[in-house]
Amino acid sequence: MAAAPVFCSDDALAYRRSRTRFVPGEGLVLDEAYRLAHLPLVAPDHPAVIPAREGRYYTRGRHPRVVSLVLPVPQASLAAAPAHAELERELRAAPFAHKIAWEVAARRADRLHATLCGSLAVGPEAEPVLTPAQRAALAGFGPVTVELRGLFSGHINVGRLYLRAYPECRDGTDQLAEIQRIMGRPPNGLYVVGLHALTDDLDPREAASLAALIDRWWDRPILRLTLDALWLLWATDDQVLDGGVLEWVPLTGTADRD
Repeated sequence: MAAAPVFCSDDALAYRRSRTRFVPGEGLVLDEAYRLAHLPLVAPDHPAVIPAREGRYYTRGRHPRVVSLVLPVPQASLAAAPAHAELERELRAAPFAHKIAWEVAARRADRLHATLCGSLAVGPEAEPVLTPAQRAALAGFGPVTVELRGLFSGHINVGRLYLRAYPECRDGTDQLAEIQRIMGRPPNGLYVVGLHALTDDLDPREAASLAALIDRWWDRPILRLTLDALWLLWATDDQVLDGGVLEWVPLTGTADRD
């Protein structure tokens, strides 16, 4: 019988040091990064939208086509997970529920993912180039197991709500970090799955409710996945409302694409 997977701990990952710091008695203010890249997509008429900024490639939330290597999260598996259904019920009952862009979440449900290596290619016709050595290393890597836990809000892009992916720790090594190394990227210990987006700042009561929800769900497993392929995902916005799977990248010789 195969041993149960061991997952990386918070001490080995970046989630705790990267989380939003809620201040008792204060609200939650959408940060500049979110108001530039996300708010134009989920609340285009909001007065806090930043339409564009010099030196940034966003125009009302849109940007040139980028292709990234990502960890896919099958929507059907997540929807069937009892813990995810419970979390969604709590979100819908929360005092800030009317400030969640539910319709946006529904539009992007089949593109849920955690980015491993962003911006491998940028531009209208750009195609990512994985070297033969990288493809061979990934094909021989073997299936990777992760456990999704929730809920998470970071200190950048304040306004997005995520699930956190905890990768298998094999021989003391974070397996998603190993994939990043294969791709020549530095390991970052931060593998978040964008779940929901806020349409406005939160008042103190709403912020306190979100902080409590994050604390309550921090150690709660949502779903365990074993994946034998990654995606090359293209997008022209950070919500991947306009985007899709360009290519499956197998982690075994017989990756299942169904």
